[in-house]
Amino acid sequence: MRSSLSLDGPWEFRWGDGEARTATVPGPWQAQFDDLRWAAGTGVYTRSVQIPAAWREREVALLFGAVSDLAVVFWNGEEIGRHEGGYLPFEVVVPGHLLREKNRLEVWATLPEGGSSTDPNYSFAEIPHGKQSWYGPLGGIWQSVRLEARDPRHIRRMKLTPELLTGRVEAEIALAGAPAGARLRLQILHSLNGVVAEAEVPASDGTKIVLTVQSPIPWSPDRPELYQCRAELVADGAVVDCIADHFGFRSFEARDGRFYLNGEPLYLRGALDQDYYPDGICTPPSVEFLEDQLRKAKQLGLNCLRCHIKVPDPRYYEVADRLGMLVWTEIPNAAHFSESSAERLIETMKGILERDFNHPSIICWTIINEDWGTRLTENPEHRAWLKATFDWLKAADSTRLVVDNSACIPNFHLKTDIDDFHYYRSVPERRAEWDRLTEEFAGRPAWSFSPHGDAERTGREPLVVSEFGVWGLPNPADLRREGTDPWWFETGQNWGDGVAYPHGIEHRFSACGLDKVFASFDDFIEAAQWYQFENLKYEIETIRAHASIAGYVITEFTDVHWESNGLLDMERNPRVFHERFGEINADTVIVPMLDRRGHWAGSTLRFSPRIASGGRGVPEGARLEWSLAGLALHGSVAVPPVPPLSTGDAAEIVLTLPEVDSARMFRLDLTLRHGRDELSRNCVDIALYPKRSSIGLPSVATRDHALADYLAGLGLDVKSPETADVIVSRALSKDDMEAMRLGACYLVLADGSVETHGTLRSDPPPREQPFMPVVDEIPGIPSPTHHREPGIGLHQREGTIWRGDWIASFSWIRRQGAFARLPGGPLLDLSFDRVVPLHVMTGFRRWEFETRIHAGLAVGWIHKPAATIAERPFGKGGLVATTFRLTQDAPGEDPVATTLFSALIETAAAKRS
Repeated sequence: MRSSLSLDGPWEFRWGDGEARTATVPGPWQAQFDDLRWAAGTGVYTRSVQIPAAWREREVALLFGAVSDLAVVFWNGEEIGRHEGGYLPFEVVVPGHLLREKNRLEVWATLPEGGSSTDPNYSFAEIPHGKQSWYGPLGGIWQSVRLEARDPRHIRRMKLTPELLTGRVEAEIALAGAPAGARLRLQILHSLNGVVAEAEVPASDGTKIVLTVQSPIPWSPDRPELYQCRAELVADGAVVDCIADHFGFRSFEARDGRFYLNGEPLYLRGALDQDYYPDGICTPPSVEFLEDQLRKAKQLGLNCLRCHIKVPDPRYYEVADRLGMLVWTEIPNAAHFSESSAERLIETMKGILERDFNHPSIICWTIINEDWGTRLTENPEHRAWLKATFDWLKAADSTRLVVDNSACIPNFHLKTDIDDFHYYRSVPERRAEWDRLTEEFAGRPAWSFSPHGDAERTGREPLVVSEFGVWGLPNPADLRREGTDPWWFETGQNWGDGVAYPHGIEHRFSACGLDKVFASFDDFIEAAQWYQFENLKYEIETIRAHASIAGYVITEFTDVHWESNGLLDMERNPRVFHERFGEINADTVIVPMLDRRGHWAGSTLRFSPRIASGGRGVPEGARLEWSLAGLALHGSVAVPPVPPLSTGDAAEIVLTLPEVDSARMFRLDLTLRHGRDELSRNCVDIALYPKRSSIGLPSVATRDHALADYLAGLGLDVKSPETADVIVSRALSKDDMEAMRLGACYLVLADGSVETHGTLRSDPPPREQPFMPVVDEIPGIPSPTHHREPGIGLHQREGTIWRGDWIASFSWIRRQGAFARLPGGPLLDLSFDRVVPLHVMTGFRRWEFETRIHAGLAVGWIHKPAATIAERPFGKGGLVATTFRLTQDAPGEDPVATTLFSALIETAAAKRS
């Protein structure tokens, strides 16, 4: 009845006045031509089309999957149609009088630039574009094109609304040219049971037909059971058209702060999916590629992908339906909210509903992400529009949840089915902030909804941490082809103060002296990925410890160009933790509930692990087994029954930690069992330190009375500055510099607890000419750090790219000399959370990172290197300075602080001439 001819493949392509070249359809021009990577404007696609003779008596239409953004279609030199909207399908009927045996098809594809002199309402800022503003523009014919011959009387669309409880299926049929007396014949088929329902009714445009399937099998990620609906249009006793589409019986609802899939409780374990691809940008290379990445998503324990502010290729949903994955989909945002852009957003959502309504995998829509394009915090009209759009979308699709604005600080919700929020913190750097944010969010805080009196909050919306995570790094060797970097290695310069720029990472690894810290570049990459795992593991554990939180969405499923926080890299290679991630990203999770990860040998460890259940719950009689790997220390404790979507605390575990001669890492294994069945497993790395002794340590002195008490509390030999081996201070004065010149050795605790004017000096810097007010009312410019000794700058990490949240700061300690007594590493682990620096030091040359920097950090793709432990000679003496916070606890309480303090004193004393 319908015949089709694919027009995918090579097309002639012209850009401006340039020569013709060959473009592959589907695929954006940015993915195919180096000189057009960032190009907006108009590209002209041309190809010849040969029409079979039998087609000329039928209606012939061009069907485009998507063209970004404005398409003008010419057939044999005559314009036959145009379409605006870069994410949606459209069709153009070819007038019969233009059909020839050989034809010329031309498509002018325009992606608007940032501004338009001819139409101020049609600019890049005014169109839905999503993450094109992050990863680069998307222009051209980026989805498939085909030519179709059909009867003018045909079925345009079929909307299927199944009802799981009753087996009822409502089919709404849109027709073109339905003749009088025509009939619609529908069948519902199942792969095993054949025809399970059928009906025949008179045909008219918009006809709604109800069929009933007896005992329907639910669709779910665990069992993605699909049905097919086949519709035939019968006219004059013959079938003139036939279409088919699949669907599933699936219900998804939010009830009393929880999610329910097909009436059963469900804990949402999602990942943000930008839906970008190694070669095609937004064009998937194949169905097989999509299948492979989705299987990897399921291996990682995910049950949901949040397809982020874009409309994916329809094959994306087809694979999710067939293999079983929940999908949370979002409208691509515009950058500027206006009457025109608002209309385009609504039209885009209408097009999404027309194209994608039948997919059972889609469970939720988002209208706005993080207030992008709108100004909810300031504009009441935008807030009113969003509430009205929420109501419109709920009426248009009652089968799915709707999020008004997927929120982050400082924006909020107004009216939503899900109370979701985004926040990023890395650990150990900002563990306390992460814990407090999660605790506040779990308590359903006022700050997640509008403070302007216009919110409609029920208090029953499920709480979801819908963005969190931290960077790891991919191995560039896995991304290169024939030794060549991917093109996007030259992107990212404008993000994160430049730290998102990938190109040259191996060179910077050596230039920062990291080749003296890690055994190899590959070892650093592996350590960075394990750092990412430990962050996600801890953050998921913290979320799961709060039963009020109904789910989470990790940022993100795959790396996207320079943004390297994926669970897979851009080529879909797994991270080193791929096999382990499903242990923590699971339905039932063991939360260790350990306050500290560093302990003294021989001390008593007490903790009560928390069991967080998902959809299945934990039955009565379960036990939690524990053991210290490699030792004969083991046991088990009782676990109470835990209903679905709840938490329960196991009985307290009490164990005496073993004695050790030298510090080492131990793994505490935890396994939840019910009879012979393993329900969950987890493990925790613990740093164990031998009992300390101050015997043999260098003597110390300080002019700070509180610090003197602390040093004495550590058992150190506190003497006068004139006789001590090391003078300890929190900053350096002019007198200290003179003492150092004469041979004194200093340990500077530059933890930000005293004012130092952005250096290690307590005295203000001198002023340089011109002696007139420039930066403040005092004449002159403050002298730069390197103009006076010791030439070291001190910077607070808060408010800078060194802060440590979305883009990771990879903090390390070189385990050499006295610092070899610190176990683990070189990257800092959670045992350092109480001492991790809030400040960094700068002003060091490249060669100093190889010799004088004992600890430091680099950000993102190894940029912005800074020191956290450094030494520098001065005169006959010298100094060792650190920004580690070593005096937060009572003397000797924290083994990490104590051991690090001793190592610093020894290192400083070794500088004596």
